[in-house]
Amino acid sequence: MTQETETVDLAELERRAAGQAPAYGADAHIVCDNLVRIYKTEGVEVVALQGLDLLVEQSEMVAIVGASGSGKSTLLNILSGHDVPTAGVARVAGADLLSLSARQRLRFRRELVGFVWQQATRNLLPYLTAAQNVELPMRFSGAKSRVRRARAAELLELMGVGDCAGRLPKEMAGGEQQRTAIAVAVANSPQVLLADEPTGELDTATSAEVFAALRGANRELGVTAVIVTHDPQVAREVDRTIGIRDGRTSSEVVRRTLRDEAGREQIVAEEYAVLDRAGRLQLPRAFTGELGMKDRVRLALETDHIGVWPDHAGGRDRPERDDD
Repeated sequence: MTQETETVDLAELERRAAGQAPAYGADAHIVCDNLVRIYKTEGVEVVALQGLDLLVEQSEMVAIVGASGSGKSTLLNILSGHDVPTAGVARVAGADLLSLSARQRLRFRRELVGFVWQQATRNLLPYLTAAQNVELPMRFSGAKSRVRRARAAELLELMGVGDCAGRLPKEMAGGEQQRTAIAVAVANSPQVLLADEPTGELDTATSAEVFAALRGANRELGVTAVIVTHDPQVAREVDRTIGIRDGRTSSEVVRRTLRDEAGREQIVAEEYAVLDRAGRLQLPRAFTGELGMKDRVRLALETDHIGVWPDHAGGRDRPERDDD
């Protein structure tokens, strides 16, 4: 992995030395460029991702949202190394996911990324205690027993489940299991933490505890976190919420903390449509539905923006420009 990361960095340095523009996402921790994933089922091709672009910065925490079948779980499986893209670019922490050998891919999953599944039974071995589950990834990486025990205790405390260290999964509540699973996922100090619907089977109060554990891992350990979720509580708390529709990124909600003159903090959320590298733009369905837009729309280049109007009889008339 180190050799591959250095190769990527060297190529970028050569590009800059030659006076060329930086490559797309050169400084990003996660890069997807025109990412495509096609499945073949019973002779039928299904396009799960069709030219998806995505950049995530180091130590950022983002949520991925979208309807069932939009491609968000496929994206997470690719970023975790559990699936291989059909075409495009997918790079995580300097690793090129299209060129990894089977052995490199296994090392990537063990060392560079941690993964939390929605079902607790997939995250924890039922015959091991919470502490033993957290120690297991470190055992595979060759850490000494003293180091394993100390780090497992530290991580369980950070996740707020230190009192569960000696319990089996069946002796823990659902939220405790998921927080223990997060500790397992970060045991080997990965650079990226991925979670697929980690609060999908939990009530609101328990979901808040699990999210606090995810936020703790992000802030205290500096791990980049990407969470696929339907939970609006989680989606409201991250740095960015990225919407996926029909296999492409379609929208983003960016949250910023502003201070007024009195020093009071206020979180401001702004929604954006995503313009991909080919210039494609997906307008929110709520907007197009309100204006009855379909098939095609009328466009006009204004001084500081692009005007978009429905193209049908009885639609709202386009305002006249001052210079018309």
